[in-house]
Amino acid sequence: MIARVTLEIALRKEFDYLVPEEFQDRVEIGSRVKVPFGPRKVMGVVTGLPAQSEHAKLKPILGVVGKGSFVTPKVLELARWMAGYYCCPVETALKSVLPVSVRKEKEGWKKQLYVRSIEPVGSPSKLTKRQEELNAVLREWKELPLQEFLKMTQSTQATVKKLESAGVALISREVIERDPYAHEHIVPTEPLELNQEQKTSMDAVLKAMNYEEAAKQSNVFLLHGVTGSGKTEVYLQAIQHALEQGKGAIVLVPEISLTPQTVERFKARFSSGKYQTLVAVLHSHLSEGERHDEWHKIKEGRARIVIGARSAVFAPIDPLGLIIVDEEHEHSYKQEEAPRYHARDVAVVRAQREKAVVILGSATPSMETYYNTQKGKYRLLEMPTRADNKTMPWVRVIDMRSEASKEKGIPILSQQLREAIQQRIEKGEQTMLFLNRRGYASSMQCPTCGYVAGCPNCSISMTYHRRDQRLRCHICGHDQRAPKCCPVETCRSYEIRYAGIGTEKVEDTLKLLFPKAGIQRMDSDTLKKKEDYKKILTAFRLGKIDVLIGTQMIAKGLHFPNVTLVGIIYADLSLHMPDFRAGERTFQLLTQVAGRAGRGEVEGDVFVQSFTPFHAAIQYARRHDYLGFYEQEMEFRKDTEYPPTSRMAMITLKGKNEEKLKMSGTHLKSVIEAIREEIKDLALAGPSPAPLERAENFFRYQIMLKTKSMSQLSRRLADIHQSTKLPEGVQTIIDIDPVSMH
Repeated sequence: MIARVTLEIALRKEFDYLVPEEFQDRVEIGSRVKVPFGPRKVMGVVTGLPAQSEHAKLKPILGVVGKGSFVTPKVLELARWMAGYYCCPVETALKSVLPVSVRKEKEGWKKQLYVRSIEPVGSPSKLTKRQEELNAVLREWKELPLQEFLKMTQSTQATVKKLESAGVALISREVIERDPYAHEHIVPTEPLELNQEQKTSMDAVLKAMNYEEAAKQSNVFLLHGVTGSGKTEVYLQAIQHALEQGKGAIVLVPEISLTPQTVERFKARFSSGKYQTLVAVLHSHLSEGERHDEWHKIKEGRARIVIGARSAVFAPIDPLGLIIVDEEHEHSYKQEEAPRYHARDVAVVRAQREKAVVILGSATPSMETYYNTQKGKYRLLEMPTRADNKTMPWVRVIDMRSEASKEKGIPILSQQLREAIQQRIEKGEQTMLFLNRRGYASSMQCPTCGYVAGCPNCSISMTYHRRDQRLRCHICGHDQRAPKCCPVETCRSYEIRYAGIGTEKVEDTLKLLFPKAGIQRMDSDTLKKKEDYKKILTAFRLGKIDVLIGTQMIAKGLHFPNVTLVGIIYADLSLHMPDFRAGERTFQLLTQVAGRAGRGEVEGDVFVQSFTPFHAAIQYARRHDYLGFYEQEMEFRKDTEYPPTSRMAMITLKGKNEEKLKMSGTHLKSVIEAIREEIKDLALAGPSPAPLERAENFFRYQIMLKTKSMSQLSRRLADIHQSTKLPEGVQTIIDIDPVSMH
């Protein structure tokens, strides 16, 4: 028996090994194996079982990890597709398919000693009075963890061993599963009555799931529903249908909105009654052990629903009936390191291969997804009104230029927003304030000599954090004490100023303005432990917090009926980024944040503070007008041939020697120019410095490519990457369909 193995080291080829007789019944496609490779022993995945090999002398496999296949043949095919499309070795794609905790050489189960009551064979040995007492407790409980039994009976292990010798008890080491949600009390919920819009969407999805229209039309739906329109209920009922068909479902949510609230809604519907223990959760806040156990729960078929961040798209659910990508426009679905896949696009490819249905849900769909519905590739379902006929919040745009002239300097909160917060506090209602920048001030400057505290490793100024008097770079993490005076030798002025604002400064300002109110900040500086996120949101739900200030982690998917006011402190922050998607991002963020208001009985208000109040993204968001925004933005994209009217690839060159980098970029561009004969519409720009020119001590240059035939381009780029030798110290990164231009 021969096994073709893909090793964990990226060599872009597979190797044949002999399968010794002792392993033959355990090796199948997708098995994890340990093999010799030169002097080393390395791990790999069996990716084929050929009848013969072209190599005469094959080394034998050294060991097999676990039982059965870790990568189903369908997921293996998906990994091969990813490697081809995203220009990376198959080994790299396979690593992203299997979580680190599952890829280890030793099985990662947690084991514990248990003591169990057993019926004695024949006549048992005579027990002492004390042993009789212990045996009575054990018979009542039947089975307990040994430590728990010893604590309960205040006995020793030696005494329990005597019960085992007497033939009335058995001590054994057993696997205990780590469940991140074990201690939570979840109240079961029943399906809700759907309104007409939800019903129409649901019917279309069910028809596709029943294959009534699958052959004729696309099995990918865009569920475009305003915030609060009841998209989640449609997801829940579609999952229920998949379960009734004997299939499983994957629900992808952006990492930051993988809140306890989201998980709770799914567990409340499916973790009780006939759907017992069906929901597994995969995300980065789990411990390695929890992730290991959740993954195996899915692989063994005990969990039929998976909720998770982007890597959950590879969950080993088989058969698969449905994939839901909630907030499909979110950029966190794109992986920033190799393989640079986009989970939404991988979900579509996986579903097409496994004949499953995909629902992409969003109140502000990405331009690419909406464009695909206009082209007939995806099917559009619309839910333009809020469930329960609640009204959309009233949005006011405040021109901060006139506020600045009134107040002699730029205030953090406009007068109108201050008054509105005061009113909410008096009425016992809640407010959310949004600013997508943490820290106290965005830069430290000396007005005497013009010095700005920049990061020594990146071309960016450092952010001042007042609590601990530190300057930090939010790119590379460089951290230093904030100086008391200007560090320039010839200046040494004490007139240092802090420019710009961050969430920490907003919190301090609010505490001064509203000393009696409960004020809480929520950003990555305040969330140090994995339970902090839940703690803050629970306190907010219980009304212990009047005003919650946060970065984008408070913008998505949260449902708090008592929030009647949302303030967006600096709406222009994402508008002036050097990125063609700046307008789209701003529109999405404003609409999403505004959607947190007025979800209960009281109508909501939204205040948007801006220095460019008449910008199209702000005005369309104010009117909740997605279509108006889409049409205007598409004009710009057509004129410039940016996605979605074309496809894009970005090649980034990194190195410590800038001259060497420029030369390498020019050479690489000339090599790529040669494939224009095959790809006629290929457009190239660069090499030019990246918007973030230096990061973590590396200079960065970019070459941008645009075409309509991306599959062909990515194949050719992979060949060029393999065959073009660049000088030592120059790295190239190929990003297909990049979501950010930095």
